[in-house]
Amino acid sequence: MFTTTLLRRSVLLALYGGAALAVYAPATLAQSGQQATKEDVIPSVSVVGSRRVSATSATDTAVPVDLIPMTRVAEQGGQFDLAQTLTYISPSFNSTRQSGADGADLVDSAALRGLGSDQTLVLMNGKRRHSTSLVNIFGARNRGNTGTDMNAIPLLAVKNIQVLRDGAAAQYGSDAIAGVINIELKRSLGCESVLGAGQYSAGDGKNYLASAYCGVAVAGGTVGITAEYLDRGRSNRAEAGSLRTIGDSKVQNQTLYLNGEIPLVDGKLYFTAGTQKRDASSAAFGRGPDQIPTRNAQAMYPNGFAPFINADIDDHYGTIGYRAKLGEWNADFSQTYGYNKMHYNISNTLNASIANLDLIKGGKGVSASQFDAGGFAATQLTTNADASRFYPNILSGMNLAFGAEFRKENYEIFAGEAASYNDVDGAGFGGDPGSQGFPGFRPADATDRSRHSVAAYIDVETDITERLKVLSAVRYEKFSDFGSSVTGKLATAFKISDSVLVRGSASTGFRAPSLQQAYFSSTFTEFVNGNPVDSVFAPNGGNVANAIGIPKLKEEKSVSFTLGGTWTPTPTTSVTADLYRIAIDDRIVFSGRFDASNYAPIVPLLSTLGVGAAQFFVNSIDTKTQGLDLTVSNRSEVAGGKLNTFLAMNISKTEVTGVNAPAVFKGYEDVLLSQRERLFLEQGGPRRKATLGFEYLLGKIGTDFKVIHFGKQTLGTWSGAPTPDQVYKPKTSADLSFTYNFSDKTKLTFGGANIFNVKPTEQDPDQTDNGFKYESVQFGMNGASYFARLWHKF
Repeated sequence: MFTTTLLRRSVLLALYGGAALAVYAPATLAQSGQQATKEDVIPSVSVVGSRRVSATSATDTAVPVDLIPMTRVAEQGGQFDLAQTLTYISPSFNSTRQSGADGADLVDSAALRGLGSDQTLVLMNGKRRHSTSLVNIFGARNRGNTGTDMNAIPLLAVKNIQVLRDGAAAQYGSDAIAGVINIELKRSLGCESVLGAGQYSAGDGKNYLASAYCGVAVAGGTVGITAEYLDRGRSNRAEAGSLRTIGDSKVQNQTLYLNGEIPLVDGKLYFTAGTQKRDASSAAFGRGPDQIPTRNAQAMYPNGFAPFINADIDDHYGTIGYRAKLGEWNADFSQTYGYNKMHYNISNTLNASIANLDLIKGGKGVSASQFDAGGFAATQLTTNADASRFYPNILSGMNLAFGAEFRKENYEIFAGEAASYNDVDGAGFGGDPGSQGFPGFRPADATDRSRHSVAAYIDVETDITERLKVLSAVRYEKFSDFGSSVTGKLATAFKISDSVLVRGSASTGFRAPSLQQAYFSSTFTEFVNGNPVDSVFAPNGGNVANAIGIPKLKEEKSVSFTLGGTWTPTPTTSVTADLYRIAIDDRIVFSGRFDASNYAPIVPLLSTLGVGAAQFFVNSIDTKTQGLDLTVSNRSEVAGGKLNTFLAMNISKTEVTGVNAPAVFKGYEDVLLSQRERLFLEQGGPRRKATLGFEYLLGKIGTDFKVIHFGKQTLGTWSGAPTPDQVYKPKTSADLSFTYNFSDKTKLTFGGANIFNVKPTEQDPDQTDNGFKYESVQFGMNGASYFARLWHKF
């Protein structure tokens, strides 16, 4: 049959898994001193991209899948959160911490293959995970996107990460345009703990980590419990004397996760529950003494101030399900719950209109310095029923799977206190209303919207011969708010020889507009020629959008192709290469700002609503993304030690191929999608990224050296043409760490990231999105950092 000897192939796990499989699994066993078992070496029987439940491995799937064991990086990695950890392992994965981007500073968005964060589906133990309630409005990455908060999951709880680098909407539903990330949690017996500390070479950004995992036997099954506390200090790269605080936001995470499976009747009851409380704080632009009285007050901040945008973030996740054999069928029934809430509190600030009125009335000219600015929440409930059966006598083996899904979603915006948005001196005393740095949500912005969807799919995976495998899938999905979609997928893999395999796939996909995109609403007041003017982020279907003629949001549609192959010339060497092309029609983007200066017809449309400027979410952009994923890995023995070497590279290029303006904006396409906004779409992440790694173990001492290359990145400017674009030259950083294994139960690791203190190319601060000399691009702005990590197994 097509399935080969698993133990022989899984020593590398590289035929489909790429370099991460070849390097990290053996190193984990070697450096922790553990004895390799069949469970350690063979991946879970559930591999993303395939619904075959019979014994299989990542090498038997018909699409490219990376299986990244997380044991080693959780024990001794230099990054303390999941998003940053994956950024430096998987070249097709990007997550750049934002700074000067409001709420986007507090939640690290993540994406595959240069597309948006909401075009990658994230699963946990094979079940859909919820997105955040935040929609990114500012920042260099993922503007207008929602996404999944990877940092809500503690590293020590994760067994492995499976990355399906292929369109998979026909298999898993909406959002899986760029691919799928499946996070598999531990439930092994035993207890372990990690203590970590680190900081930047500049002396700030201190990080402290305390994490513990314990797996215990319960009623014939196993339950794994992980508790983690992470304290990430604020960093500041602003020049001396600047009012700015620009760098990492301050974050404190308290996280608890539980993952278990218990035999019940003739099947297994499984469950996952997780909760995280995050206290986070980022800094807004400074307000100087020259901005008195419009944005400052003499009595409060005579030397200027920088407001802090703080948020209490609550993230909850839970799944309960039952797997059993029903005759010859494998059945799986589950219910999943996800919830994310962000509640803003703005400190070190003021409402200048209140301060001015106080001064006019004979007071000192002050307002409160802290405001409840409101926030938003998102809830997702998903019910799944799945069945599969393997037919060994149909050709060389066929797996048939089908299932159904029901999902209900809710999105809520709640208003802040009145002083966070009020304009009390609207008669023209000159003070800007609302809390400086982040004006609160108004009652008019408040919303509570829900929708539901139903889906059904059929999935057939067939070994035509011992060398030829074919996978096909069809999915129907219907949403209560915009209609239905049918997607399909066909993939095949052919083994030319024991060492050479070719594979390819073609699929259609879709992404439903998120409720956050459809109903996000925010209003702030500006003074133009001394007169207050309301600017709005107008919700789809609201009064402003309807008055202008903005059409109702609909789904994005995609067509994807992948063509590649694998080569294993020796039992210790593997090469994989996959070309891909993803065309997306009707991408949802956040429009430019329409006002009297660039679109005169909007004035009479908005004047009756008391609005002077507006921005919208709209289906208006067609894009094409093409690229190459390449991995090379080798294991060898050198000078009496074990050396693992790997190269992993992603080259990706996204281009806007069409701007389909709504009828009302015909002829104003350059406002709908300016050069600046176009470049955010096309080059929000670097177009090239590569990691070259060397892991060497000699006796009790292990060494890990990685070189990470980030390609050129170009972003737009505020002024636009003829001002030159921001060009960030290619940059290369390096990470180095050393591990001493005291025993098979205790190890100490210390090292540094970006040890040569490389920074992005400097720009004109007046032209960047965050007002600093470089954006949050490539590897960020903070420079070198150092860390120590102690792991102990009980």
